[in-house]
Amino acid sequence: MRAKSQELLDSLADETSVFIQTHDFPDPDAVAAAFGLQYFLKEKGTASTILYEGELQTNPIGRMVKDLGIVMQKTGEINLKKKDGIILIDGCKGNENVTNDTGKVLAVIDHHLGKEPADVPFLDIRSDYGASSTIISHYLKESGVVLTPYVATALSIGIHVDTGSLRRRVHLKDIEMLSFLQDKSDNNLLGSILRNNVCQEDLHIYKKALKNVKISDRFAFYYHPGECAQNLLGILADFFLSVKEINFVVLCAQSNGKIIFSVRSENPEWNAAFIIKSVLRGLGAGGGHQDMAGGAIKDPSSFNEKELYEKFLNHID
Repeated sequence: MRAKSQELLDSLADETSVFIQTHDFPDPDAVAAAFGLQYFLKEKGTASTILYEGELQTNPIGRMVKDLGIVMQKTGEINLKKKDGIILIDGCKGNENVTNDTGKVLAVIDHHLGKEPADVPFLDIRSDYGASSTIISHYLKESGVVLTPYVATALSIGIHVDTGSLRRRVHLKDIEMLSFLQDKSDNNLLGSILRNNVCQEDLHIYKKALKNVKISDRFAFYYHPGECAQNLLGILADFFLSVKEINFVVLCAQSNGKIIFSVRSENPEWNAAFIIKSVLRGLGAGGGHQDMAGGAIKDPSSFNEKELYEKFLNHID
């Protein structure tokens, strides 16, 4: 049986260079997986450029880009042509959070559950894995590529962040790949980036959230009326989930002209991805995993805090 890493290389045999595109507003796992994939392709003779739509939000991404030498370009800065080959990483063609108007999608590498596109030549979607960085780490290991400390550190960050440092949605391969990366990473830098992911200027959002969060029967809900980056909203959602009396968290906020959502669940009967999709049906889009999901309403005028709060309550009754 051919290794998936070799299948990918074979599918790119006619390409001299490709573009690696993350989902919009990429998180640390998307950034790390894209960086690791770019290194893998370079070592195998294919040049690539990492693209993203939206913004690179808050720490730890700012630290990753600066300290690990990750170069990413916005899609608007590149004059993409229809013939340009694109690999989608940590996202899938057709998803609401993947803007892909130009270029031909040659491959999708992802760990989110969703509908597989029929018109993409190469698919590697492992929805039981905790992180896309795990998939890319496996490519590097099975192909015998020697890792640099920066690549190993980035991939370790991606796995740690998306699995909550192996506390949620963990596959044995996530553990195996973290072990594989351990002695190849700069572990001092790794620890620093993972710890220091909130800025002093973000603390006012924590203060408002602690003052105004609604908690009812193990359900926590908070709408932040000001700007808040998706990554920070996720960090805050994890914080509320750490409270003993809370099993399900929904946080929402304004961000770049949209209303964004971060959802967390510790109750196996309350599927975060299913619930956010159901609540936002007709208003926006959502998705993710059983224990961690997100979503967005593109038209803020259609957002009604009270109505959405009641919808979420009805879904977890």
